[in-house]
Order: sequence, then structure tokens, then C-alpha cells
Amino acid sequence: MPAEKTTHAQGQAALAVGVFVALVATTLPVMRVIAPGAWVAAGFGLAAVVLALGAVLRRVGVAGLVVTGIDIVVWVLALTLLYLRDSAWGGLVPSPASFDAVGALVSAAVQEMAVGAAPLTATPALSFFVVAAIGALAIVLDHVVITTRMPLLAAIALVAVAVVPTIAVPASMDVFAFVLLAASILFLLATDTRTHRGTTGPRGAPAAASAALIAVASIAVAVVVTPLLPAPDGEAAVSGVGSSGINPTLRLGDDLRRPNPVEVLRVRSSEPRAPYLRAVTLSSFAGEVWRPDERDATPVGAGPGFGPVRTDPDIARTSADTKIDIVKLNTPYLPIPFPATAIGGLTGDWGIVADNRTVVSEDGDSRGQSYEVITETPTPTLEQIRAATSRGADVDPELREIPDDTPANVSELARAVTAETSNDYDAAFALQRWFRSSEFTYSLDAPVQEGFDGAGVDAIGQFLEVRSGYCVHFASAFAAMTRSLGMPTRIVIGYLPGTATTDRIDGDLVYSVSSDLLHSWPEVYFEGIGWVPFEPTNSLGVPTVFSSGVGTSLDQIDSASPAPTAEATPTTAATERPDTPDSPQAGTVDGSAGTGAIVPAVWVTIAALLLLTAPALVHALRGRRRLILAARGDASAAWLFVEEAAIDLGLPVPASASPRALAERLVAAGAAAEDLRLLVDAIEHASYAPASAASINDGSGLATAASRVRRALMDQATAPRRILAVVAPRSLVIRPGTTAAGAGWHEHARTPL
Repeated sequence: MPAEKTTHAQGQAALAVGVFVALVATTLPVMRVIAPGAWVAAGFGLAAVVLALGAVLRRVGVAGLVVTGIDIVVWVLALTLLYLRDSAWGGLVPSPASFDAVGALVSAAVQEMAVGAAPLTATPALSFFVVAAIGALAIVLDHVVITTRMPLLAAIALVAVAVVPTIAVPASMDVFAFVLLAASILFLLATDTRTHRGTTGPRGAPAAASAALIAVASIAVAVVVTPLLPAPDGEAAVSGVGSSGINPTLRLGDDLRRPNPVEVLRVRSSEPRAPYLRAVTLSSFAGEVWRPDERDATPVGAGPGFGPVRTDPDIARTSADTKIDIVKLNTPYLPIPFPATAIGGLTGDWGIVADNRTVVSEDGDSRGQSYEVITETPTPTLEQIRAATSRGADVDPELREIPDDTPANVSELARAVTAETSNDYDAAFALQRWFRSSEFTYSLDAPVQEGFDGAGVDAIGQFLEVRSGYCVHFASAFAAMTRSLGMPTRIVIGYLPGTATTDRIDGDLVYSVSSDLLHSWPEVYFEGIGWVPFEPTNSLGVPTVFSSGVGTSLDQIDSASPAPTAEATPTTAATERPDTPDSPQAGTVDGSAGTGAIVPAVWVTIAALLLLTAPALVHALRGRRRLILAARGDASAAWLFVEEAAIDLGLPVPASASPRALAERLVAAGAAAEDLRLLVDAIEHASYAPASAASINDGSGLATAASRVRRALMDQATAPRRILAVVAPRSLVIRPGTTAAGAGWHEHARTPL
């Protein structure tokens, strides 16, 4: 009929809009991985064209498979016009050369994603790759949701695509993107059901209200409860990113702010104290982000290894033996002390990067590793390092580069702080002492509140004004300032020295390193000495100082330094986060927990219980509503109550089954024929009798009959099925008349009324 066709067309148009919104929500997290640019408009524009074209073609009666084929042709032509015009025939039709260009673009995009650091610059290759992927996803969703009518399958694909960028680049939950995606998926499911089945009588409003209640409750629980859940405390839950991994892009804020740190490794050393452990170095600074060094690695045990530590002949060295046991850390970047000269005990495929003395793996991880590292640390005297040049060192020019748009206060403050120094070491030391003075404070929250939680040039400029931040800001500001003075500098990501335990192995004290000791610090290169680490982070770590006649890098504290009192002696307490409430216990093996850990656990437990009981509660309230309406004479509500009871118990309720046919099936399943006869007569009268005809039932008995039918079906069901029907009722997500509800229907096993 014309009205039905109009409703169907409107439903398909609504589905197309829902698919587009869901596609936008799914793509938003991709902007964490690839910097937004022209690809955003191109991708969304292509998706809109594909979906709109599909809706128009279906409106005029074009078959679904033909619509999908036309969409594919449009997709190919659009990509050719946008990215392959030079090799295409007439700038639009792809030629053999165009297909060769596609291979080159895809290869380049994959390479950039494999070796780059987020957020990646939107190069032509990456833009082509992402726009093509968005367009292809639009075609797939259009076919799956509108042609084959399987929105649930599309929802799974959408969620899977949205999760990938979140795994690749850890960050706080994007509430807007999550809510938009969840709402669009629920809209697709609801619109598909409504279009496929239509709304019959008084069922529509209660069903819509229940669905809206469930949808809002589900989204609210996910947004509110999920951030409160404790971090996983198990090896199976440890990943290469997050609180028990290493993010190589200087985006450490989210890792450091996560609650419930876990022990990631244990270390013992022949040195008097535990060393800093390095994992990644970052030398390239393009303005928005420091990029990790990507250099060729030589397999451990093959080739020259780390090579010798090269210094001037008169520079003394100190050898040390450090043993590390990984507890709960999954990362391809192995934490080791610096400067390593040998490593042993590793299992799996690991490679040595000699340039920065790090150890990496392309396809392995650090879980379960126990290894030993030999280091040989240069220990120049104060006179020797003051005589060494940094600004005149012969190194890669990249190590001195700063972006052209670096705020002026970076170089101005660098010159002001170092104005009274006469050599490169004193200049670097003056900057370290300035950052550790009372002019700065350590804070994990201030960068978020002030809007500069990053390591780009803008964040550095704002940090130097606010003067409150954490290790990323101190290290990046120090590096930018020393580079502005012409001194080669890089940043290191690794771990602070751990907290001493009561354990000793072979006489060496064991230190525990927890996930919240993830840290970054700068290194400055000095000719004839090598890379020298500095510790500018206020009230954290151990600052670098050299004394006359004795080199004590990262071991002694300058008595003239205005660092906080907590730094007065080289104790391991200096490595604890000053703004972590339970920092005295950070990384220790003490199993006790304060009330700060108990209170969130209680709330999480309560929230979990509410979440588990929510389906049963919603179902019970909805059933009571149905029975109240049935008692008032609403035959549709009474029959819907019976249909939902059947679905909850796994009995099929197909759209093709009339009330009488379904009733015969339910009688065979154990329900009373008298009760079902009453309900069938009432629903048939309500559905087919003229509007002016008097009701054959005043409502008395409908609610009772519906309740008895449900009780009889429950009595005949198995115990597990009865439990599931109460705790996780299927009718909350499977509606009567849908394909899922009708699964298993056969014409036999019916008892005539």
C-alpha cells in the first residue's frame, strides 16, 4: 500500500542517516592517530555521497545488490578524482598506471603507520588510505544495514573499528565519541526493527519507552562506571600500552594519572643505588610532538652489539652489573641502564640499537624476561666537563633543531637563566637548578586544567608561564631551551629508580619499580664525554651534579642547589611522585591497602551489582506495566507479555505466526489451553473487530491468564533456562516478530486450541 511504501522509504532514509552518524563517531578516535586535515572532509563527504546515493536508488526501486555495485563504482571514481588524477584517463577513469599508484600509496601509508609516532602527519598516502577506508566502510555498512537488514553485525564492525585507535594511542575516554557511537547504534537497531515490523496498536509507546530507558541507562553506566573500574592486576591484562607499558611518544600523562599502579619490574645492581632505566630516546622535534628514534637494530648476540663507550682517554669510567626481572610489563622497548655495553639472558628476538644503546623487539614483548646488563659510565670531574664543549660538538644537526614557531619565551628565558655562565655544562646545570627551584611545582593536574597537556612548542611556551607540570613538560622545556642555546639534546623515556624492598639476592638490594614511576628526562651531548643525563623535574628524581676531582653523575646533590629538602640526600624516596597520595608505598611489596583503595572498591562493587541486576529490574518493571494495562482491558499488552515470556525461555516467536498458531505452540510447551484461548480471542477481537464493536472482555482475567501462561512455561523449562529468563531476559534485546525471535520455528509440535 502507498502508506506502507512511504513508511518503508522513510525508514531506509533514517537508517542511512544513522549509518552516517555512526561512521562519524567511529572515525573520531582515528584523529588521535592521524592529525586532522583535508582527509576528514574528503572521507565524510565520500561517505555521505555513497549513503545518499544508495537511499535515492532504493527509493526508485533499484535492487539492493545493484545499489552496492553502483556505490563501488562511485567510490572508485571519487578516489581517482581526489588522489589519482594525474595517472587517470580524463582525470576520472583509472588507468593501469592508476592501479600501480594505488599500490605505492598503500605501501607508503602502511610504512608510515608502522614506523611513525602518533599523531601522524596526514601525508597524501595516509590521506588516500584513510579516505578509501572510510568510503569502503560506508559501502559495507550501507549493504549490511539497509540491504541485508543486519544492523547488529554492523554494530560489531563499528565498535571494532573504533577500538583500534584507542589501543594504538592510549588516552582518556572520548565521552562525546562514545555516546555518539552508542546512540547511533541503538538508533539503527530501533529504526530497523520499527521499519521491518511496524508499530501495532498500543504496543509502540511502552516498547519505545522501555528501549529508551535501557539505552540511556546503558550509556550512562558505561560513561560513569567504566572510569571508576580498577586497573587490571594480572599478566593476562597487561598490554604494550597503558599503565603497565611504555608509550614512546611522550604522552605519559594518562599513564601517570591512572589509579592503582602495578609493579612492572624488579632490579638489583652492583651500584650503591638503583639506576635510571631507559627504554626509548626521542631526537626529532617537529613542533607538535617529539618523535622516537627509529634506527636499525642488530640481533642480540650477533654483530658488534652496543660497541665500546667512546670518551677522551683521560675520562674515568665506572662499571656496573644490573639484573632486571620483568613482573608485569608488556612492551617492545626493553628498560635497561645507560650506557650499556653488554646484555645477556634474553629470550626471543631482540635487537640492539647501538646509536642510543637501547634494546627493542619488532614482534616480541618483555613479559617474563630476566636479563643482565653491563654498563660503563663515564665519570668526568667538574673541571673536565666544564672544559668539554656541547655547542661545538660534531653531531647530527637534527639534535639542535627547534621549530620555527617556537614561542619567543623559550629562547629568552634560556638566555636569561644562563646569562652568568661561562661554559656549556654550567649553562645546562643552571637550567636544571632553575627548574628544580621554588619557581616551579610538580603537578599532574595543572597541565590538564590549563590546557597544555602535551610536549609541543605551544605547550612548552604555556608551561614556562604557568610553571607547573610533570616530567614531560620539564624535560621538553629543558630540551627546547638547551637546543635554543645550540646544545645537542634529546629526551629519554624510561623508569625512575625504584623503591628499596627488604629483599636481597646475592648481597644486592632488590628495588621494586611500579608503573607510576614511568618518567622522561633530557640528555645533553658533550664532546669527548658523550650523552649526559639531567633531571630538571621539580622534586622528583636525582639531579645531575659533578664535583671537583670526582664525577658523580646522578649520585650527588649540589649543596648550593635550591632543590627541595626531600632531595637533600640520595635516598630512594626521591623517586616517588610528590602528588600521589599513597606515594610512600609506590612500588613496594607491602600487601596492605589504605582506606583510599577500599572506598573506590566499595563504590565499584555497588555499581557492578546494580549493573548486573539492571536487566532483571527493567524487565520486572516492564512486565508489571504490561499486566496493569492488561487488567484494564488492553489485549495487546497481555499478548505482548506472553510473547516476551516465550522469548525469555527460548521459544520462537516469528512474525509469520498468528496469535492462534503461537498459542497452539505454547500449549504444546505446557501452558493451559483455556488461558491461551481467552488471550487469543481478546487479541483477535482487538485486531480485527470494527472500532465500534464492544470488547468481549472487560479486562478481568486477561492479566491473570497472561501470568498463568508465563508461570506454566517457566515450570516446564530447565533450571538454567529459568535463571537466565530472570537474570538476563532475552526480550530486552530480541523483540517479538524479529528474525532472532523466530529462529527455530517449525510447523510441527503444535496442539490445536
